[in-house]
Amino acid sequence: MTDFRSIYQHGFARVAACTGHAAIADPPANAESVLRQARRCDTDGVAVAVFPELGLSGYSIEDLLLQDAVLDEVEAALATVVAGSADLLPVLVVGAPLRHRHRIYNCAVVVHRGRILGIAPKSYIPNYREFYERRQIAPGDDERGGTLTFGGTAVPFGTDLLFAADDLPGLVLHAEICEDMWVPVPPSAEAALAGATVLANLSGSPITVGRADDRRLLCRSASARCLAAYVYAAAGLGESTTDLSWDGQTMIYENGTLLAESERFPQGDQYAVADVDLDLLRQERQRMGTFDDNRRTHAGRTAGYRRIPFRLGAPGTDLGLRRALERFPFVPADPDRLAQDCYEAYNIQVAGLQRRMAAIGDPKIVVGVSGGLDSTHALIVAARAMDRAGRPRSDILGYTLPGFATSEHTKANAHALMRALGITAAELDITPTATLMLREMGHPFSAGEPVYDVTFENVQAGLRTDYLFRLANQRGGIVLGTGDLSELALGWCTYGVGDQMSHYNVNAGVPKTLIQHLIRWVISTDQFGAETNDTLTAILDTEISPELVPGEELQSTESKIGPYALHDFTLFHILRYGFRPSKIAFLAWHAWHDRERGTWPPMFPEAERVAYDLPEIRHWLETFARRFFGFAQFKRSALPNGPKVLAGGALSPRGDWRAPSDSTADAWLRDLARWKDAD
Repeated sequence: MTDFRSIYQHGFARVAACTGHAAIADPPANAESVLRQARRCDTDGVAVAVFPELGLSGYSIEDLLLQDAVLDEVEAALATVVAGSADLLPVLVVGAPLRHRHRIYNCAVVVHRGRILGIAPKSYIPNYREFYERRQIAPGDDERGGTLTFGGTAVPFGTDLLFAADDLPGLVLHAEICEDMWVPVPPSAEAALAGATVLANLSGSPITVGRADDRRLLCRSASARCLAAYVYAAAGLGESTTDLSWDGQTMIYENGTLLAESERFPQGDQYAVADVDLDLLRQERQRMGTFDDNRRTHAGRTAGYRRIPFRLGAPGTDLGLRRALERFPFVPADPDRLAQDCYEAYNIQVAGLQRRMAAIGDPKIVVGVSGGLDSTHALIVAARAMDRAGRPRSDILGYTLPGFATSEHTKANAHALMRALGITAAELDITPTATLMLREMGHPFSAGEPVYDVTFENVQAGLRTDYLFRLANQRGGIVLGTGDLSELALGWCTYGVGDQMSHYNVNAGVPKTLIQHLIRWVISTDQFGAETNDTLTAILDTEISPELVPGEELQSTESKIGPYALHDFTLFHILRYGFRPSKIAFLAWHAWHDRERGTWPPMFPEAERVAYDLPEIRHWLETFARRFFGFAQFKRSALPNGPKVLAGGALSPRGDWRAPSDSTADAWLRDLARWKDAD
């Protein structure tokens, strides 16, 4: 039976960038080094292992590259590597100088399970500063469509080779060498347009001060522009130090994100290993239509690439997951990155509201203040927008609208916050009007029966919004929406005359899990002073609740619809990448099954650092799928305006997410059902 926890069942490919101690002009020793590292990669379940430039001879051997004794031994060493790979999983991408026609070519030899799949020559040969490769090496940029005879067999040879795994959809490998990455149009860029998803760079690259950062910049840029993984392996110790030094830098980037990087200046073998998400790369290319438009522009070159098939034979067992996963994809765990994200998110909201007010005649702002997270954040956004517009905060009209189950605690927090911010505050009790409406409807509650159904709840939610709209009419204002992205995803809002509607919603692009951190950022940066900070802290410590149903026990939102942490995790991966639910469950399990693993966002409360097992994850994934795909779209199709905030996406029908209101969730539920026996 296939293991649900196998990375190869969920669109991942494990790749490695390898470096070690080179032996100058000693190909047999270098071949043994390659095989030693290859065997370790095999044990780790690696699909592709990339080694440094000219690794079988040593990069820094200068004119020794022209010696037949060395070149003969390189060919013998390559044959040793090929034979030694027969029982190994990884595709090995090995550097070697090979004779072809009248010249020597600096080659990336792609080896798998006892045979050479193809040989890619270095396209661009540097001959400046410390580099004088043209003295020995021929450029390969014009080598396309040819073969090179090795061991009596004609092997595909050229820069136009793609190596595609038949049994792992999306794994398409291309190799380039060192300088190829530094030119304006690298071979890897064309290869990516032709279909390559994993771009290997075999590098010599001696180290000078600042060069490591330059390499990172180029690798990151290549992976981002090409919507690909970029696997980089540079030569390390053992290379000649006659005039240079070597740091053995290895890196793996995916779509602009660093997945793994090894320690530089290693004494021995060094690996960077990461699991590349082939589904993510495929989805990005499907969504970004200009990627394929660029392919069409360059079809004259990209159409001629040769596709070399091979069968990987990846294991179906649990190999773990070698990549960092954020528990909260919308909330970076890195403190500096989180602070930057909060700064940008808050100011996107503020700038959006300020511009909207200016465009419609600078109205007052009418906002319902419940004492909960969402209305609190909307209010502090409004306060800063008024400050930036040079208007008094008294032009914000804040109303707390207590109903049948409003607690004194949240009401007190609402009043304290309005008072601290200096807005115009008022309280309007909706219970008399709600009681009248329920009585005129003939609702059982009006006869004294404890019936707290959806009608009972929505009468309160609807009246609050109705009052706010009429107050806005009366006072020359607009109603500021407070509902967040997570609630819109789940349909956890009252349609029409309810919290789904407003004149402008600053929170529509902000997920629930980020809002608490935005408020913490406002506190930590002292945006509004000590009194406001104290109230904001008290609000952060209050459990999320709609407070609509009377009773002694708090009406907890998350106990009813599930943890926002898991829902936001699912929302991100569906909205941003279109992943199938089974893959999201796999990712969520790795992110959430052990509270002690991984990094939590800064200042995240210790008591809320929980773990979820696979059955819990699957249960709440089903809840999300039913609500998001099968129920809530009609509410999102009628959203008011509001700014997109995060690259993870938004749900406006005019922006990121356009979907029919009468779809079903069946396809997503069937996908989950395929893994119902996973434990």
